Parts: sequence; C-alpha cells; structure tokens
Amino acid sequence: MTRPAPLPPPADTWLIWFDGAAHPNPGRIGLGALLLGPEGQRMDVSEPGGRSGCNNEAELLALGRALELALAAGAQHLVVKGDSDFAVRHLRGEAHTEVPRLVGLIDGTLALLARFTSVRLEWVPRHRNPDADRLSRAAIGLPDKPALRPVSRRRRR
Repeated sequence: MTRPAPLPPPADTWLIWFDGAAHPNPGRIGLGALLLGPEGQRMDVSEPGGRSGCNNEAELLALGRALELALAAGAQHLVVKGDSDFAVRHLRGEAHTEVPRLVGLIDGTLALLARFTSVRLEWVPRHRNPDADRLSRAAIGLPDKPALRPVSRRRRR
C-alpha cells in the first residue's frame, strides 16, 4: 500500500534549519539556526549555549531558541529541518531516552512545538544544513568545516 503524498505547507510557512555544536563532546555548546519567513524575513542565530553539554543538548537548545524567535515573529506554520537524527526522532516520538537532562530538553521543546498550528520536522543530511552548522560552530569560536569534495564516479583501472 502506498502512502499519500504529504500536503504542501501553507503559504505562510516559516522554514527553520537548526544545528548545535559541542566542543569537545561533551563541552562548550554553540547554538545555530536560520529562520526564513514567508515574506523574506531572515533571522540568524549564533549563540553560545551558556553551559557545557553534549551535542544532543546543543541541538535541542538550538531548536528551542529558533522556536522562541519564530513565536515572537508570529509564525504559526513551520517546516523544521535539522541533521540531528536524535532530535528529530525523539521529537517525533519515534525514540525515547531516560537521560534526565535530555528528557527535560525534549519536553521543553515539545511544549514550544505545541504552540504552533502546524509543524513538520524533517531530518536532512549534514551537508544539506551548512548555514546552521556554520552558525553553531561560530558561536563557540570554531572554524567552518571544510566543504565536502564531490565524489568521483569514474572507475579506477
């Protein structure tokens, strides 16, 4: 049985890309996010997390910060993209953790998500999330990651 195609998002949908960095892991936390509004609005988030933690904490804190900004801007419909399999799966209810620090962050993020009329959470590969990655790394003084080189499709002889 095939699934029906998802409905397109409403015209007033905001797009959010989020990422978090921890250096070392666990260590200093950097939050990064890019918000794009339906009328061309753009907000960049590049902030230190204000505490030490792991990469999963950084990812959830970055998304939480982006959601707070989206709420303040009056957004009601969101498409949220991140390269954190942990965050996306846990927020969708597809995975669970018993780590108290993470449970609290997940619950807080879910409470923020519930304030929007519609939200679509999407996992994207890391190379499709370069702006949020750059912003999260910059927040704690890390340089950009080198760009991925294209893979050659030529066969060796």
